[in-house]
Amino acid sequence: MKTWLLEIPWSLVIIACLTLGLAPFAPPHIVEKLRMLFRGTLVRPIDWLDLVFHGIPWVLLILKAWATASK
Repeated sequence: MKTWLLEIPWSLVIIACLTLGLAPFAPPHIVEKLRMLFRGTLVRPIDWLDLVFHGIPWVLLILKAWATASK
């Protein structure tokens, strides 16, 4: 998996975070879903799916940074 992470271009990961990770932009959807998670109001399946969908680019960014740093 580490090799796969290292092969993904940084530009692709950053663009994914800035577009999918933050869309819609006012307020960013991921921020709204994280607030719901911490308040305990993230109960509907669509909200969980939204959190996962908008969170994947950020998780990928963190994993890629970790893989690059430990290379």
